[in-house]
Amino acid sequence: MTDRPLVNVVVVGGGTAGWMTAAAIAKLLPDDARVRLVESEEIGIVGVGEATLPHIRAFIQRLGLDEAEFMARTHATFKLGIEFRDWGRIGDSYIHPFGAFGRAVDDVPFHHYWRRLADRAGPIERYSLPIMAARAARFAPPDPDPASLLATFGYAYQFDATRFAPWLREVAEAAGARRTEGRVETVERDPLSGDIAAIVLADGTRIEGDLFVDCSGFRALLIGGALAEPWQDWSHWLPCDRALAMPCAHGPGPLAPLTTATAMQAGWRWRIPLQHRVGNGYVYASAFIDDEAAADALTGAVEGAALAPPRPLRFRAGRRARSWAANCVAIGLAGGFLEPLESTSIYLIQVAITQLIEQFPEPRITAVDRDAFNAVVDLEYDRIRDFLILHYHATTRDDSPFWDHVRTMRVPDSLAEKMTLFRRRGRVEAYRVGVFLEASWLAVYLGQGVVPEGWDPRADAVPEPALTAALDRLAARTAEAVAGMPDHAAYLARFCGTAPASVAA
Repeated sequence: MTDRPLVNVVVVGGGTAGWMTAAAIAKLLPDDARVRLVESEEIGIVGVGEATLPHIRAFIQRLGLDEAEFMARTHATFKLGIEFRDWGRIGDSYIHPFGAFGRAVDDVPFHHYWRRLADRAGPIERYSLPIMAARAARFAPPDPDPASLLATFGYAYQFDATRFAPWLREVAEAAGARRTEGRVETVERDPLSGDIAAIVLADGTRIEGDLFVDCSGFRALLIGGALAEPWQDWSHWLPCDRALAMPCAHGPGPLAPLTTATAMQAGWRWRIPLQHRVGNGYVYASAFIDDEAAADALTGAVEGAALAPPRPLRFRAGRRARSWAANCVAIGLAGGFLEPLESTSIYLIQVAITQLIEQFPEPRITAVDRDAFNAVVDLEYDRIRDFLILHYHATTRDDSPFWDHVRTMRVPDSLAEKMTLFRRRGRVEAYRVGVFLEASWLAVYLGQGVVPEGWDPRADAVPEPALTAALDRLAARTAEAVAGMPDHAAYLARFCGTAPASVAA
């Protein structure tokens, strides 16, 4: 125990963002904070089924939670990457893997050796174990031996968000967090500092706090309402502003450990296979298609019987100018929104929580705390923004007004510079902070037809016969390793003790 007074943290809003935040603070800062979460059962959550990135595993582990229990409770499946269909051109398919393409040799990334012999080396996905395993619907956890080929990948989860938040609520409350039912009616601010002093619920309950966390979703009651923190609109680069979500039953076929994003006339369609059903959705730009046509396109594309009618969602791509303003931190949709094309929603929640833990006030909030937090969060949003824009812009499609628009639009200078660097010599801009590193950018570049003119000259040091033989050996070893992995559905059934509905289907 410390002698410092406990910081009273008030989390406004439940759902995935609210209960992740409450659970993390209650579990990781028990001697520093007292957590109270306020939510209203009248207000539903946006969660329509969550596909995640591998970083979620660190969150589960850090909170001391059991992976098998988590997956059983949320009907989760494993995920080795994201398949993109029809993006560069109609008929194309590539996978953004949670793992590497080959291995660097003498500090030269693998793809330079592959590019040198691309005409005879075959598709680069032959040299990525997670891609080949995903296509074969196989899964096994990575090998802890870093020298093993089976250590060259990571994995994430696909789960039912409506089951995730209630489970985290149990975790948070067991760690000491308190829940208050109620709808926020007014927000009181300190007349001198401008900080939020208290929130007042519809029943008159007044709740004071030292630090307020806005997890109220798109409504942004605190950060956008009370504090009027400006919104940076990115819809001119990311024009999709609506989505329809619809679950369906599993159809025939194996349970693949991946999310699928299929390009459509005015956006793209997601497919997220869970144990008990399949999540589907159409993310689209309302300027290029009407709601009825979008609904028809979605319902006509799903594989199994619909389990609910399409559910509409509206949004704008962008972020707050500051996610932490005064004594209020916005986490989740209140702080920013980037469409779920690369499954970044929960990752951005996790980044904000991690930074809040690291910059947690002791106990007085200072500008240093806010500035350090905002610098990291802003950079994450900005770099993910560029990565998402790349998917739309790097295309040859001209079959609809939507694709003509995104193909010809002016992109941020930061992205234009990255694309020029890669086209010239196959260089991927390296940076320490950011979720999508070399393999991620490489997958999208090559998958959508952005092929470098040349390669690192150091790759020429290997004689061509030796390089050809090495590539052949790696492809053969990768195929052999995949063949030795169990079927994804079978592994899942053993691991979680539940039989996925897809097995029966």
